[in-house]
Amino acid sequence: MFSKEFAPDWVSAPGDTISDILQERDCSASEFARQIGYPLAEVQDLLQGRATISLAVARQLERVLGASVEFWMTRDFQYRQDTQRLHVADNQWLAGLPVGDMIRFGWLKPVPHPAHEAEACLRFFDVPSVRAWHKLYGNLEEMAAFRTSPSLDSRPGAVAAWLRQGEIEAQRIDCKPWNPDGFRASLSSIRSLTREKDPDRFLPKLQDQCAEYGVAVAIVRCPAGCRASGATQFLTKEKALLLLSFRFLTDDHFWFSFFHEAAHLLLHGAKGFFLEGEDTPQTMQEEQANEFAAQTLVPPALQSEMLSLRVDSRQVIRFAMNVGVSPGIIVGQLQHLGKFKRNQLNSLKRRYEWVM
Repeated sequence: MFSKEFAPDWVSAPGDTISDILQERDCSASEFARQIGYPLAEVQDLLQGRATISLAVARQLERVLGASVEFWMTRDFQYRQDTQRLHVADNQWLAGLPVGDMIRFGWLKPVPHPAHEAEACLRFFDVPSVRAWHKLYGNLEEMAAFRTSPSLDSRPGAVAAWLRQGEIEAQRIDCKPWNPDGFRASLSSIRSLTREKDPDRFLPKLQDQCAEYGVAVAIVRCPAGCRASGATQFLTKEKALLLLSFRFLTDDHFWFSFFHEAAHLLLHGAKGFFLEGEDTPQTMQEEQANEFAAQTLVPPALQSEMLSLRVDSRQVIRFAMNVGVSPGIIVGQLQHLGKFKRNQLNSLKRRYEWVM
């Protein structure tokens, strides 16, 4: 059964109907202006939907073009109603975007007036209309390879903005074609970067090494309303995006997130888009990615030794040096496995901060 009310997500001005009739009659706008008895500028406003059809104009349209006065008045009234309805919908869409953070982070340039924000945001997302945006991002949860967690589905507009900025930054990274075997082999050398203390040193190296094998690594700060930690997708058949938020600002979370996302590209890349958050449901694919990350950071042959470690900073540091990773990663792994409490040996984790 059809709904009794039809509410399209587009509008058509009465001027569209007038233009169609004029085209059928091979009548120019200037000739129509002469026939209807109005200046050409006012006729142009009418054709483009800027002028309201008054009763007097409706009578002239009936006389020159046909159709009743009631038809033209109803046509204009419906157009104004639809325009107002879509204006409200567009404002709701804009309210769901973290515009303040997008400007503060440099994703958007400040606009001279709030009325220009919607246009600026559409340019940011590279879509012509809010309708087109909804086609791309409106079903964000269905786009993901799993059902998004409560920490992510509260502000899909914020998550979409974060993802879009990741795509923009990835487009600036020159990559060689996707090479899964080479990327997998590079992870052992990438793991040694965990011992670098300064992100200004290890992030460029990380991005360069991954770009050699077709992976664009983008580090994008989460705006308000987005609590994602990582995401992966193939932008083309030859170029993958590995997006990280650095949200927890500690080395153990950052590196585990990187290797977790790397696992998705290697194990599940062809299956689509993956988005991780604080409460990501533990599907089989997520468990596989977690296991891959854990075993890449601490090889299986050393897992039992790690599990035997006491809450002793010197012992953890010695073991981390033997494994070739930062001590914070070992602490994070043992906390995750329940061997250490969440408040134990956190001083061994390296902490970072965003610099605006």
